[in-house]
Amino acid sequence: MAPPARRRATYEDLLAVPDHLVAEIIDGELYTSPRPAPRHASASTALAGELHGPFDRGRGGPGGWRILFEPELHLGDDVVVPDVAGWRRERMPTLPETAYFSLAPDWICEVQSPSTAVIDRTKKLRVYAYDGVSHAWMVDPAMKTLETLRLEHGHWTIVATYAGGEPIRAEPFDAIEVDLSSLWEA
Repeated sequence: MAPPARRRATYEDLLAVPDHLVAEIIDGELYTSPRPAPRHASASTALAGELHGPFDRGRGGPGGWRILFEPELHLGDDVVVPDVAGWRRERMPTLPETAYFSLAPDWICEVQSPSTAVIDRTKKLRVYAYDGVSHAWMVDPAMKTLETLRLEHGHWTIVATYAGGEPIRAEPFDAIEVDLSSLWEA
């Protein structure tokens, strides 16, 4: 006899998760993880800070982007929360009135932690590819690395991997140098 079919998680299931957890629905399954640890939170905040002025505000950079911290994305039946995401302003000239975004971003960044790395690199990257996110960054604060990926023909290609504190130029934000050392400072 076949096991009973599993019930697909609903948004109501997600809303019932305690506030101290991050909740996402991927492939109909509810995933929860602890709120980011200090090193994780520091890296994602530093990266958002490095990009926000030059790209969101056009201060010292080209502008033309919306850079947001932990936006809730409703992509088809999936509900995911990247650590940082960016939309080109020509695709999202105004912010939605909803508490979430149904328009896939142009770029996402996932900061790796032991509790999220497997889901970030497998299930969530698959969701982002399916919905046409063109660039992904994977930041690992413990290893002090940044891996940049580009979506090509529906599959992720590793563009570059950076380590340590060197200033870098990485697509899609290669118009300016990003100071990687700011991501590792505790």
